[in-house]
Amino acid sequence: MANGILIVDKPQDWTSHDVVAKLRGALHEKRIGHGGTLDPMATGVLPVFAGRATRAVEFFEAAEKEYEAILRLGLTTNTDDITGEVLSEQPAQISREALEAALKPFLGVQEQLPPMYSAVKIVGKKLYELARAGKEVERTPRRIEIFALELLSFDGQDAALRVRCSKGTYIRTLCRDIGAALGCGGTLAALRRTQAGIYTLSDAHPLPQILEDPAAFLLPTDSLFSELPALTITSESERRCRNGNDFSLDVEAGRYRVYSEDGTFLMLGEAQDGIMHTLKSFFEVK
Repeated sequence: MANGILIVDKPQDWTSHDVVAKLRGALHEKRIGHGGTLDPMATGVLPVFAGRATRAVEFFEAAEKEYEAILRLGLTTNTDDITGEVLSEQPAQISREALEAALKPFLGVQEQLPPMYSAVKIVGKKLYELARAGKEVERTPRRIEIFALELLSFDGQDAALRVRCSKGTYIRTLCRDIGAALGCGGTLAALRRTQAGIYTLSDAHPLPQILEDPAAFLLPTDSLFSELPALTITSESERRCRNGNDFSLDVEAGRYRVYSEDGTFLMLGEAQDGIMHTLKSFFEVK
């Protein structure tokens, strides 16, 4: 039975769902899901959770992401990336100084309008389904945060950007809005996710390599919580833990990785007033 987390370097032109479906078959495991959608044109870090590890997805949903993006100035499309229908095209005629100045207002907390070509649902319909039917509907802006926005290179048309952001940020929309702020328009020409939560490209492997022996690339579920302190509990406390009961433990308040005496990862726990509570259990139920 496959349990753990695969860090896939998602190939271009694959949907995140395609990757999950392929790995579901390779692992022979129905319980499988990913930790944050990447558009088909995008590549990079895509964590995939299998088996009991799927119980950890909820703790990953708020993870920060980092991307390297190519913003093409002077071009706008109906999808806000180069896969879409061209709406306008003109010479950019923007200096590096003007571009760097335009980036600064996009740092910090802000409201971002989801693009029509996105998987956001309105009245049970995904926006991209409505867009493909030629419909445009009113959307509610979402609060996001851009933690870092760095210009890596610029050739007068294509700008390479490094973006560190909160969950729910659309890099396509960011590129469109930067182009609009400059008055020349802009669209996303390429996108690579370099980090998702604690996982980086150094943890990721190409999908064809993983498919050769997927079990060999599974990271343990507790790797997701590696920044939290670890605790080993007694057999009596383990018994209570496996029965879903709280137990006494003389530790400071906070969250912990909790292990049995034989090193089995049992749960993510939270201690309060000397009592350990289960936030989520990860041991196999026999």
